[in-house]
Amino acid sequence: MTNKILLIEDDKAISEMVENYLKKEGASVITAFDGEEGVGKFFSDTFDLIILDIMMPKLDGIEVMKIIRERSVVPILIMSAKDSDVDKALGLVLGADDYIGKPFSMIELCARIKAAIRRANQYSKTNEKKEESIINIYDLTIDLDNYLIRKKGEIIQLTSKEFDILKLFILNPNRVFTKAQIYDFVWNDGYYGDENVINVHMRRLREKIEDNPSEPKYIRTLWGIGYKLGEY
Repeated sequence: MTNKILLIEDDKAISEMVENYLKKEGASVITAFDGEEGVGKFFSDTFDLIILDIMMPKLDGIEVMKIIRERSVVPILIMSAKDSDVDKALGLVLGADDYIGKPFSMIELCARIKAAIRRANQYSKTNEKKEESIINIYDLTIDLDNYLIRKKGEIIQLTSKEFDILKLFILNPNRVFTKAQIYDFVWNDGYYGDENVINVHMRRLREKIEDNPSEPKYIRTLWGIGYKLGEY
């Protein structure tokens, strides 16, 4: 791992432990011990990933993430002792790529870092103008330019709305979408709380692309929040 990582953590013992481990793995690590210092170092350099604590002085991790997300799509891994489902969902909705609760193993932390960077690298080209826009996820091959999708080589017939929903997640792999946001982006109309429209389209899409629609791997459900592209 030769990536450059910004570690924003106010607990110096934890910061030193993580820094030393990641350096042994080959990473370059820049540390900050409060939110304001972290934001300052973020704007003064370029990083492949940010490890961010939630509970910090001056600016907490949520505020730091909001500031970073206004300028960058750099992968953000939240590292916090607050390990409830609500905290995880909040972090993901605001733009975090992953969440690990304290205490954690360094092996798991390193694996999550590598996975987040790998996903970001694979999808970075989707934001650039290319002659071809073909993306492979699990058994799916999605041709974004020609509105064509194959599963294990066989063409799957999607409606335009089903394809647009799938495309929305593919082009925003690190983002959680609420039902209202999906409706706004895909239907280009105001959302009036009719969840049935989204539920029906999501169910039909999953029936076509998932091996087991009851246990989806392409589009995950975050209960009470929305949906997110699955990890792989």
